[in-house]
Amino acid sequence: MQILITGGTGLIGKQLCKALLAEGHELTVLSRDPASVQSKCGAGVHAMAALDEWLPEKTFDAVINLAGEPIVDVRWTPRRKQVLWESRVTLTEKLVKHIASAGRKPKVLISGSAVGYYGNRGDAEMYEAAEAGEDFAARLCKAWEDAARGAEKIGVRVCLLRTGLILSNKGGLLGRMLLPFKLGLGARLCDGRQWMSWVHIDDYVAMVLRLLHDAQASGPYNMTAPQPATNAEFTDALAKALHRPALFAAPALLLKLAMGERACLLLEGQKVLPGKMTAAGYRFQFSSLDDALGNLFGK
Repeated sequence: MQILITGGTGLIGKQLCKALLAEGHELTVLSRDPASVQSKCGAGVHAMAALDEWLPEKTFDAVINLAGEPIVDVRWTPRRKQVLWESRVTLTEKLVKHIASAGRKPKVLISGSAVGYYGNRGDAEMYEAAEAGEDFAARLCKAWEDAARGAEKIGVRVCLLRTGLILSNKGGLLGRMLLPFKLGLGARLCDGRQWMSWVHIDDYVAMVLRLLHDAQASGPYNMTAPQPATNAEFTDALAKALHRPALFAAPALLLKLAMGERACLLLEGQKVLPGKMTAAGYRFQFSSLDDALGNLFGK
């Protein structure tokens, strides 16, 4: 297949490109740094510097939309919120317009979202039919999904990736956590009762491939492992995997002072379960957190 990927140079995108190339697909990656695409995504991957380069005569069989500025890295000022919105919602709206203008439309749009869609729901189990939350992250995810659903109106199959916390030894969440944990400074966040809905990157990529090839798949999918963990459980499991203690707790007030509004991403959570993927018969390679961390750290 001819596949267009946005966000292809990120943590998930690079791993996904590797898997798609192994299947023999021809890839084009949208990137603000097209010169770096082949070194990051693989030899033979085409680069596109702007969506305007997608002319109506250019054919793609599928579009995978993973673009979005990091949500946790920078304080949520009004300007930063606008950047987050434009990199997700506005870009997806533009992408759907190009899909509509294509001489031959792709058969499927697989578009990003996040478990933040559900907002802070305490200990309630979240399946795909649950309603969206009301905080900024939830409203952002809902608008992102609504923008992608615009492709359904023109006959394109749409799958929405409600992405959990990606576990990889090449960056992302664990990349931020490893140094303090290796130094024995690992800490749970506040009381540690908030849920962390995680997924091993190998399972994530495998699930995306399944959605790409399954012509019956559509709508939202919780892209998480079937055994979410509380922050306290996650902290203990990571410390165990690294053979280090984790004796501390980061106070909520300190996190709020340091991070502002975005501290909610660390202090709140969602207990998200992969209902639709499990019902479709997907078998996780890494269902338990201990197995996932053991794989990533070579144990």
